[in-house]
Amino acid sequence: MKIGILTSGGDCPGLNAVIRGAVLKGIAVHGQEFVGYRDGWRGVVEGDVIELPRTSVRGIAKQGGTILGTSRTNPFENNGGPEVIKAHMERLGIDAIIAIGGEGTLAAARRLTDAGLKIVGVPKTVDNDLDATDYTFGFDTAVEIATEAIDRLRTTGESHHRCMIAEVMGRHVGWIALHSGMASGAHAILIPEHKVTMDQIATWVKLARDRGRAPLVVVAEGFVLEGMDAPHSERGLDTFGRPRLGGIAEQLAPEIEARTGIETRATILGHIQRGGVPTAFDRVLATRLGMAAIDSVVEGRWGTMVSLHGTEIAHVGFEEALGRLKVVPQHRYDEAAVLFG
Repeated sequence: MKIGILTSGGDCPGLNAVIRGAVLKGIAVHGQEFVGYRDGWRGVVEGDVIELPRTSVRGIAKQGGTILGTSRTNPFENNGGPEVIKAHMERLGIDAIIAIGGEGTLAAARRLTDAGLKIVGVPKTVDNDLDATDYTFGFDTAVEIATEAIDRLRTTGESHHRCMIAEVMGRHVGWIALHSGMASGAHAILIPEHKVTMDQIATWVKLARDRGRAPLVVVAEGFVLEGMDAPHSERGLDTFGRPRLGGIAEQLAPEIEARTGIETRATILGHIQRGGVPTAFDRVLATRLGMAAIDSVVEGRWGTMVSLHGTEIAHVGFEEALGRLKVVPQHRYDEAAVLFG
């Protein structure tokens, strides 16, 4: 069997470990052949592939990014679609596809599976927002990077007696903000699941200042302030029609300064959270998911995604995988809120 592997959407620490795990098990255990699609769905639509022999994945688990490249191409646009993709697969002798990606990638994979293509999914999102898996690789690394950056912001805030705001990733959910905020001792954590008024944020900031601290606020990019209808977005839509988020920290900073009289600075961590060397946890999880994806291919589990349930790898259908977001529950936010101010 010849298998095509793609990585699509935003890059993420651990992608190369998935590729390595899949290729090594597929070759060593099942005698399979592998090709990699260049730049995600673009390579699938155009039939643009590279060979993936065992030597091509040697030592790549520790590398960030993806050796295959990625893009936010929609496979149903730009002269794509199931029939075009099927024709390229037949021409190249590819029997099945392993699609590694987040919500947009898996949604596209579901539509293509419904059209008769043989696809298995591997979840990839630093946001850790898929309810069908307990953890996604890349999340642990993103939290580590964010925590280190926030620790650095704290020292300059204390030196200048400023309020520092750190904006982290989190489109629909606030797991990165919650974990990095708790780890770094933030005085306020603002996440998409829980609207907060500007008055409440100012109160938390003043409480920290009154205790002699330099206030530290961590906010997810998808946070919606009380009174706002949608997350802050000023950069248009991506190829899947979703708003490009970012910049809420810069909106909050002048408001906090005006209400508290404390000099306030905003820092947007942005794509730095996606890059660099993956943590040991993410390397191991990604490797296990890659190997499990091969099991799904061998067993013909088309239209399913591998996932982590507790400490075990499971297989769930695309419908279940895309059905619910894994939001931060109220009790987890309440735990953190005890420490605010």
